[in-house]
Amino acid sequence: MSTVQSVLRAPRVPTLLAASQVGRLPLAAGPLALLLFARESVSLALAGLVVAVYTAGMAVSAPMLARSVDRWRQPPVLFASSALSAAGFVAVASGGGDLVVTLVGAAFAGLGTPPLEACLRALWPALVPPPAVAAAYTVDIALQEVIFVAGPLVTLAAVGVAGPPAGLFAAAACQLAGAIVFALSPPVRAWRGEPAPRHWAGPLRVPRFVVLVAGVVCTGAAVGSLPVVITGYAEAAGDRALSGWLLAAQAGGALVGGLLYTRAKQGGPGRLPVLAACFAVGYLPLLLMPGLGAMAVLVALSGVALPPLLTAVFLTTDRLAPPGTVVEAFAWIVTAFTVGSATGAALTGPLAATDLRAGFALAPVAGLLAVVAMAAVHPWRRARQDDARALDDQVVQTGDR
Repeated sequence: MSTVQSVLRAPRVPTLLAASQVGRLPLAAGPLALLLFARESVSLALAGLVVAVYTAGMAVSAPMLARSVDRWRQPPVLFASSALSAAGFVAVASGGGDLVVTLVGAAFAGLGTPPLEACLRALWPALVPPPAVAAAYTVDIALQEVIFVAGPLVTLAAVGVAGPPAGLFAAAACQLAGAIVFALSPPVRAWRGEPAPRHWAGPLRVPRFVVLVAGVVCTGAAVGSLPVVITGYAEAAGDRALSGWLLAAQAGGALVGGLLYTRAKQGGPGRLPVLAACFAVGYLPLLLMPGLGAMAVLVALSGVALPPLLTAVFLTTDRLAPPGTVVEAFAWIVTAFTVGSATGAALTGPLAATDLRAGFALAPVAGLLAVVAMAAVHPWRRARQDDARALDDQVVQTGDR
């Protein structure tokens, strides 16, 4: 039996994966649903602001919700947050296009996004045997690419059948259904955070984890730059719709890369900077800006190294996170990637408007910065001793308080 099969055939795993995928559909469906709804009554710039408010809400709340999970349990947080997010989507859909209602609703929809991704990754060590944990992370990350293909399709189908508000109702329904099924699963109800002294900084009190988060921001910036510059490339080629096909090619490349990586032997911490380097190099050929067919191949290849890199990131996170903070640590990684992606998109816009090739250059530059950060995370003996000493000091200080 292959490693992937052993992961997918583990008890409860198919249900948890499916529920997580459905519950996370709004990550891709929500921004498009909000954009299409807001565009009915406001300018494109204001519609973009609505999406930005939603994304900012997700980035701000993820670590806080995850810290609550570490401290209490998964189900209460998942139930409450998904209900808040669904209420935000419904408020936008029912607000008649009023800008204030739309912005407030979008904020609540983002703030309430349930931390399903972090919760599932905290469960893997209890769901599969230790040798299969790395493969489980990779399968999870690879399947996440399906979200970014299926999410917009769900929104477009709902809008096509019943108009722009239906896209928002569909996002709310998927999120609620997925979170509820996930939270009611026996492994989720049985999971408990590890008892440990609490510190206000959580996992951020570990210096090397902070460096890892910075590296993930750079990784996200590289990935987030691509939709913007690819749209410019498609417009220059005469058809903006081509951007969707090119981005789907990258998602396909990431899916293939993830599935192939499940067959690789689990490497040590030193693999992290190597995979970061492969990720950065994958974006360099895009500077050639060849014809459409060749570009589709190169874009697909640029996605291949992302799941292996994120797998190494999550394995490193699991090693670096202090006891009782693993879910919050995973959430910080998700938030870092989101913030990086938004930053990359914002920086690439002006670059691509001036020079398309300069827009393509941002990804490998950001990737190179990620390599530097990941190399600094590599656990040399001195770094391990420093982290352990800092952590011991902070635990003592927490106990003193």
